[in-house]
Amino acid sequence: MQNTHTNMETTILSALKIKKIKKSKLDKATLNNRKFGSTFTDHLFICTFKNGKWQKPKIKPYKPLKLEPSARVFHYGQAVFEGMKAYKDNTDQIWLFRPDENQLRINASAKRLAMPEFPKELFFEGLETLLKIERDWIPTEDGNSLYIRPFMIASGKGIFAAPSEEYTFMIICSPSGKYYTKDVQVVIAEYYSRAANGGVGAAKAAGNYGAQFYPTQKAIAQGYDQIIWTDSNHEYLEEAGTMNVFFRINDTLITAPTSERILDGITRKSIIAIAKASGIKVEVRKIKVTEIKEAVKNGTLKEMFGSGTAAVVTPISHFSHQNTDYEIAQVKSRYSDLFKKILTDIQYNKSEDKFGWRYKV
Repeated sequence: MQNTHTNMETTILSALKIKKIKKSKLDKATLNNRKFGSTFTDHLFICTFKNGKWQKPKIKPYKPLKLEPSARVFHYGQAVFEGMKAYKDNTDQIWLFRPDENQLRINASAKRLAMPEFPKELFFEGLETLLKIERDWIPTEDGNSLYIRPFMIASGKGIFAAPSEEYTFMIICSPSGKYYTKDVQVVIAEYYSRAANGGVGAAKAAGNYGAQFYPTQKAIAQGYDQIIWTDSNHEYLEEAGTMNVFFRINDTLITAPTSERILDGITRKSIIAIAKASGIKVEVRKIKVTEIKEAVKNGTLKEMFGSGTAAVVTPISHFSHQNTDYEIAQVKSRYSDLFKKILTDIQYNKSEDKFGWRYKV
């Protein structure tokens, strides 16, 4: 079942002010296979919150922002974001994948950081209008897409430690190729932690990612691509870098349950649904580091892979723990390949969408 949202033409639509650029900077010859998140489209969507309410939204040329040095985002980190993608099929039609989930999640993140929720009608009106304006920026080659970054920052001035009175919500877009072009190698965290109970690990808060950079750079310097984060006691496996993580032991798919520390990934929940529909046994439970190490030793660990909007489904070929490297033996029929094909065929409108996830713009 395909969602269309064609009935969203409310008073919000007439309030949306659009200012277009005079000449696009788009170079269609180099549109595909661009480095992830490095190039941005001609326009952005912006809406400000002040005096207790959201103001009239705008679409305007992409350009630098003007912010006070005392803007609260710089001092207390009130910032949340989402990651989405737009796809084109072979008839030039634009599709999104489960955007309702992104809209719900950014508001859940905002609530956790004492920020105002952004209205659903404004979110979809701004998103769809922006995509229609930027439709020529959406790549057409397999593995390429238009990455969409909705985000909100505390833009009110003042350096006293309290929530801002003003906020800015924006959507920017970036034509991008694959996030990972090969299987990745990871190191299992033994000292650093991504999040703790009662914290903001389940929110897409900007600070969660900033805090990961230092330990991740240390792992990269040692020849790894990412970190698999563990709980505060470093006993249980939780997330892989910016991805949720899955394990295949024999023919059972296992992933950690969501919690206050683990992001409720949209790709994660889609993979679980696809696996169950494909007749694959799924266990959502806590997984010990020792269990995975034993499984790779006795040959029952068939696969490890990460999942996320940017990464889609990314196989893990090696992991390291306590200065020991473990190589995961390659199997012929990988669950990760099956899930990626089913997901991307839905996203690019190449197959039936029996889950009702595809969203027509």
